Amino acid sequence: MDTQSNVIDITDRLKNIASAKAVDFVKSGMVLGLGSGSTAELAIRELSKRLRSGKLSSIICIPSSTKTHNYAEELGLNIINFREISEIDITIDGADEVDSNLNLIKGGGGALLREKILAQNSKRNIVVVHESKLSKRLGEKWSVPIEVLPFALETETNFLQKIGAKVSLRIDEDDTPFITDQNNFILDANFGPIEDLNKVASQLEGRAGIIEHGLFLDIASDVIIGCAEGIKHLTRKTI
Repeated sequence: MDTQSNVIDITDRLKNIASAKAVDFVKSGMVLGLGSGSTAELAIRELSKRLRSGKLSSIICIPSSTKTHNYAEELGLNIINFREISEIDITIDGADEVDSNLNLIKGGGGALLREKILAQNSKRNIVVVHESKLSKRLGEKWSVPIEVLPFALETETNFLQKIGAKVSLRIDEDDTPFITDQNNFILDANFGPIEDLNKVASQLEGRAGIIEHGLFLDIASDVIIGCAEGIKHLTRKTI
């Protein structure tokens, strides 16, 4: 096995262990928010296993994307929506980047709008990442995904460039623009390391053509990190 394959195997193993650790906080009878992406899928798989074994029961779930909905349904999870409940006990999700204050960049999979809706309506948000996702400042490693109305694509691209971002329209595997579950586009805005997160978030939120952005500030209550030396669990109370 070459070195790169070995690193990938180790990373996947750590993500599995970290995802299982997140599911440890789930209790029978809870309402769960299900994130999107590979890390969330690992947690969903572990959750399904515990339900089948009888370790957990009476779990109901709200997924953050069509893809997550379909995957969870395939594994036999009980899916509901916000018409049936008003609050989520725990949401388990991944992140693209995490800073030292547990702020996040999310949206690499394009589900940032629904992910943020779930997060804002959850009592507890548990984020699972590999240590490679950690940085001192958001923007060091990842662009900020921004969901925009197709009608406003050009205006919002120009706006983002004016406030200092290098902007690219996200393209799907078939070389056409990536389309979100809400039928919008994603602009990936590379600001570099962001000094004032609240300022940038406020600028983005002031634009009518921007549906949502991938800065998740003061939202994560827990971050579980898969590290070479083991699993680390950070909370807002411990940082």
